[in-house]
Amino acid sequence: MAILLITGTGTEVGKTVTTAAVAATALAAGRSVAVLKAAQTGVRPDERGDADEVARLAGDVTAAEVARFPEPLAPGTAARRAGLPPVGPGDVAEAAAKLATDHDLVLVEGAGGLLVRFDEAGGTLADVAELLSAPVLVVASAGLGTLNTTELTARELRSRRLDFPGVVIGSWPDSPDLASRCNLADLPEVAGAPLLGALPAGAGALPPPAFRASAPGWLAPGLDGTWDVEAFGAREAP
Repeated sequence: MAILLITGTGTEVGKTVTTAAVAATALAAGRSVAVLKAAQTGVRPDERGDADEVARLAGDVTAAEVARFPEPLAPGTAARRAGLPPVGPGDVAEAAAKLATDHDLVLVEGAGGLLVRFDEAGGTLADVAELLSAPVLVVASAGLGTLNTTELTARELRSRRLDFPGVVIGSWPDSPDLASRCNLADLPEVAGAPLLGALPAGAGALPPPAFRASAPGWLAPGLDGTWDVEAFGAREAP
């Protein structure tokens, strides 16, 4: 796949760190990588955004944004309040396709969840995926409440007939509770797609060299990694 979209089941589920892990693993496999943030919100012009954080952790990737807005809101709302032109799905798709002409892999990171609105017309990351005919990787949280948001996201992807390779747990706790451990079996069932990885809590705080060395062990072979879902489940499940 030349272009992979990465969405979350909500905010703060580990989407940016997962994007960095996918990028680092692809780089380790010898692929050239670009990371595109569809719409960066909540940062000033002089601050580092999510694409910059991916580059810091993953290494030699091309980092790009379509647009950024200062307030930490949904992109459509943030653009309106800032008096700036919104980002449309066509803008994101065009930028991703351009990057794909000279990179083996382009990772497009969304803002929040799949249906967060980019503009007043209601454009979303799902619309970008339709325009690009690109697969969408879903990043989910580990604990209580994740089954509902994961299943809703999966249903929307399927209703649009979009390719959905699987789910990555964006932050696996050091001491998982019962709900988290049970979700190892329940997440792929409600998603109708496999678990493709689990990042340890605090992975984004690792020094970049350690992050890059460890990233392939957090992701399944479908994402160029070595993570073994059966071995992980046998160790962590109740």
